[in-house]
Amino acid sequence: MYRILIRPLLFLLPPETIHRLLVSFLRIAFKIPGIRYLVMRIYHIADPTLQTEFLGMTFSNPVGLAAGFDKNAEAYREFHAFGFSFIEVGTVTPKGQPGNPRPRSFRIKKDRGLINRMGFNNHGAEAAAAKLRTKRPKGLVLGGNIGKNTQTPNEEAVSDYEAVFRTIYNGVDYFVVNVSCPNITDLHKLQDQESLELILGRVLEIRKEMPVSKPVLLKISPDLNSKQLDETLEIVDRLKLDGIVANNTTITREGLKTPAEEIRAIANGGMSGAPITKRSLEVVRHIHEKTGGKLPIIAVGGIMTVQDAMNMFDAGATLIQLYTGFIYEGPALAKRINRALLKSRSQQGSQTT
Repeated sequence: MYRILIRPLLFLLPPETIHRLLVSFLRIAFKIPGIRYLVMRIYHIADPTLQTEFLGMTFSNPVGLAAGFDKNAEAYREFHAFGFSFIEVGTVTPKGQPGNPRPRSFRIKKDRGLINRMGFNNHGAEAAAAKLRTKRPKGLVLGGNIGKNTQTPNEEAVSDYEAVFRTIYNGVDYFVVNVSCPNITDLHKLQDQESLELILGRVLEIRKEMPVSKPVLLKISPDLNSKQLDETLEIVDRLKLDGIVANNTTITREGLKTPAEEIRAIANGGMSGAPITKRSLEVVRHIHEKTGGKLPIIAVGGIMTVQDAMNMFDAGATLIQLYTGFIYEGPALAKRINRALLKSRSQQGSQTT
């Protein structure tokens, strides 16, 4: 029903407009008694076989919603009801900022993808911290994706990451340091060894001051070449970072079905969805093999189908996150993935007994 009836109607409006309306609708609808219970009954699969241990945290299933969907930590309770065990809020910056000029989000329907240049639009760390103090649903794990303000020079970026880290520390269960988004001017330069080590090192120093230690992961770009990726993994190993989120959006535009003139008209932005499925899988597999399976991985990027998800698990990911797949395939995608995973794990269990 979603792909045949609902999606065509939603796609009549610009992506950002639909997203804003969807969040507002969910927040209003879930105030109606019984709605949350009904949605949970439809989309959640409660089975201990799906429980997944990751960095000392227990996830009711391995499927989460990626950063970008709930930038301001205002709808994680509602999105959780659609079968996600964890939601990553943000990207959160120290100060609120409007992001890049509109329009800044575009569908490329022939390729089942999106191109966006949102620019870390969010209400800021203090606003997010206030939202995160709200009682959360039982079993929901929250991640905090943190970044720097657009106007902050790269030389001062470490202060921004420190500020957000401290401000929302008590509200989330794990952190993701985002230095790879292509929609902030020169942000990608922070992936260079010296800058990256400075930012991650400072974040890990602050963590030592906290009464409870929470996992810190790094979100990387699919545009890193093998040498850059290996250098990044060396830093991760040297600093004893907890894990990797692979991948962010890409600036490449190769192999698209969408006419070139349409892509040129869209101009800059990070591309997600089906066009990056292959590359995302390659990066996850490379990390898993390079680290001997010892580095925990959350896979994101190009997971559009159940098979895409299963491929990511087979490549070495422990958890996965959806974003563009959730938009194109609808709210039942997480459930379909969990159902397939449950079947796979049940079969494996029967084979070993």
